[in-house]
Amino acid sequence: MNLKINNKVALVTGGARGIGRSITENLLLEGAKVISTSRSENALTELREELKNFNDSLFTINTGLTGVDDIEKLIEQIRNYDLDVDILINNAGDTLNIKDPWCSLDDWRKIFRLNFEVPVQLVNHLAPKMKTKNWGRIVNITSCAGLENSGPVTFSTTKAALSAYTRSMGRILAIEAPGVVMTALFPGVVITKGGHWDEILRTNPQHAEKYLSERCPLGRFGHIDEIGPIVAVYCSELASFCHGAIIPIDAGQSKHFMYFNYMD
Repeated sequence: MNLKINNKVALVTGGARGIGRSITENLLLEGAKVISTSRSENALTELREELKNFNDSLFTINTGLTGVDDIEKLIEQIRNYDLDVDILINNAGDTLNIKDPWCSLDDWRKIFRLNFEVPVQLVNHLAPKMKTKNWGRIVNITSCAGLENSGPVTFSTTKAALSAYTRSMGRILAIEAPGVVMTALFPGVVITKGGHWDEILRTNPQHAEKYLSERCPLGRFGHIDEIGPIVAVYCSELASFCHGAIIPIDAGQSKHFMYFNYMD
């Protein structure tokens, strides 16, 4: 399938591992130029080695995102590559292991900064140029936790904010620049190397089996390569009528889709 994004420039935050890595690879396969960020230089080195066939199209930046000046420095580094971003994938996000619902406001600010403020700040930097060209794609990787009671309160709340932002700002962009499309995709539980469920499968497989049987109708976790290609579609011309769309990719995992829980 030709997604018509050949030579478009994409920025993928958290793009070296897990879902972000799959997104990076799939955009490269479609002919896009990709700027992939990570806090880990080792992860970026591995990414460049694994995707060495795309060396002319893959740009990597080792940076955090939550520091006071991190986003401005990132934007400056992108300018140094002499690239204009056409596609923004706000993929970086985490629980930061902040799970206490009674955590301090400082902890709330940390997770709110990563999961909500950083995506908004990047949109504010990059969307104006997209608007002048009347073409752009912004895809926010959020979570089913943002639509229901799932996961830590802090994580669910910040992802809910990102989902609401997507729905509202998607409408604004549709009015102001119809060629700029913002969407959000929320994956279900996906196995990533070194991730939470990868660790659980090794250390507590009974818990993983219970989770799968009770929460996942398909009976298995997702794979990153079941996410990346779908994200690529929403970065393409095919997404031209998707302003503000919020799309689950979770095999019916989310509770609000599990009719059999209350229709036995």
